[in-house]
Amino acid sequence: MALEGLSVFERGTLPNWLKVRQKLYANEITDIDAAVAEQFQRPEIGSTITSGMRVAVGAGSRGIDRIDQIVKATVDQIKLRGGEPFVFPAMGSHGGATAEGQENLLAHYGIDEQNMGCPVKASMDTVELGIVEDDVPVYFDRIAYEQADAVIPVGRVKPHTDFYGPIESGLLKMIAIGMGKQKGADTFHSRGFPAFHTLIPAVGLSTLSHVNIPFGMALIENGYSHMSIIEAVPAKGMIEREKELLKLAREWLGRLPGEKIDILLVDEIGKNISGDGADPNVINRDVSGEILKNEINPKPEIHRVIFRDLTVDTEGNACGVGLGDFVLRQLADKVDPTSTYMNVITSKYPGGGRMPMVVDNDRQAIYLAIGSALRTTAESAKIARIRNTKDVEEFWISEPLLPQMLASGRVEQLTDPEPLAFDNNGMLGAF
Repeated sequence: MALEGLSVFERGTLPNWLKVRQKLYANEITDIDAAVAEQFQRPEIGSTITSGMRVAVGAGSRGIDRIDQIVKATVDQIKLRGGEPFVFPAMGSHGGATAEGQENLLAHYGIDEQNMGCPVKASMDTVELGIVEDDVPVYFDRIAYEQADAVIPVGRVKPHTDFYGPIESGLLKMIAIGMGKQKGADTFHSRGFPAFHTLIPAVGLSTLSHVNIPFGMALIENGYSHMSIIEAVPAKGMIEREKELLKLAREWLGRLPGEKIDILLVDEIGKNISGDGADPNVINRDVSGEILKNEINPKPEIHRVIFRDLTVDTEGNACGVGLGDFVLRQLADKVDPTSTYMNVITSKYPGGGRMPMVVDNDRQAIYLAIGSALRTTAESAKIARIRNTKDVEEFWISEPLLPQMLASGRVEQLTDPEPLAFDNNGMLGAF
């Protein structure tokens, strides 16, 4: 579909363009096997795995740094103690809410039977463990419940994309929602995000009282999305320890510096990047697309967001695309409605799957974004371009944005300003 009629908005010369780099929290684990082994050597951890014990290791759908190595190291440590491990998907409704889809998602990350050296068992069947808060049923993966003597979740602790609280994304959320499969996730989300503050601890504690989950492997990434902490957290005291780990994760999360960005281009979005495709904690938007006004991280204020493409690993799941204002046609053409709709309907936020304005190329997107922004001209536009919301170390900015970036005290200029150039198809060059 041609959009030549919109060329009326392509007026004014865009500012020069340059690349910058920001300094983020950088502590990183280099030897995954050693880090996992160290945790299992703790008496209160290693002693919980005994010879002949069947152990289910839960793995999620997020693109966590070296998650395949971490799960494999966990499997190996279980084997060293005579346990009989298997891996199962702990990802709620992701993967199109099918066993095959969830197994394929894990395989994308290298988590399959061949690489893990143990079976991968996927099913959407659940058992009901009980009721919390009068009317909320607690569901749990049937295979893990019936075929394992112990269950170990392996999950990242980080700020959630849609709500704030002392417990957000982490082990307890994986136990409460991820291991409840689609049925559990649907029931959970039907209460709405405001209820998550109390539901995650309540459902998590209920599950811990019915299932032998001796500990969970808590993972935290640094500001560059590289693994920084691997910690085995015992069931007893899990809530308090996760609160402490969440504070670290929030402090280290890679964010964009500055006060105000008129236009943000995001090269790729996807479920392997964030539950919402693009992390709202980075682009400062909620699921309705409104600019977030929160007390924790209110800056930078970003007025218009352009999504350029989907990641390969998201397999067409465009959940969170509704956070953007404009998308390129190359993204729209890759959307799988089934997996996207399944995800946003289960989460009770259909707006997350609502398609923004679709345009043919970057040139159209940028000029239309400027045309729709308040008190913004082409010549003065403060524009930034990032790869994705997990990778904000190096990025491109327009020259009018440089002063506030440098004022942050953590940004250095990498290139000299040069014209923002498009190819014959109106597309920007490689990052």
